[in-house]
Amino acid sequence: MSAHITVEELSGLMKQAAGVTVAPQELAQRSDTGFDALGVDSLGLLGIVGELENRHGTPMPPDAERCKTPRQFLDLVNSTLMAGA
Repeated sequence: MSAHITVEELSGLMKQAAGVTVAPQELAQRSDTGFDALGVDSLGLLGIVGELENRHGTPMPPDAERCKTPRQFLDLVNSTLMAGA
């Protein structure tokens, strides 16, 4: 497992944990669009955080589940993973 979450991985997690399909290219283009506008609610985001914790064996910061956009989420999660690497 790398210490970096990509847009592609986040797209897959959104489908797996939140049941929302957004193509990686669209997610990259809309990275400043709110998760709510993409169809991911707070429970979906919580599922994504939980799956990342399981995959990486690293607790995510409590703020991760409160991120409003994919860019904000990726920045926070990747900085956390890099610090723990």
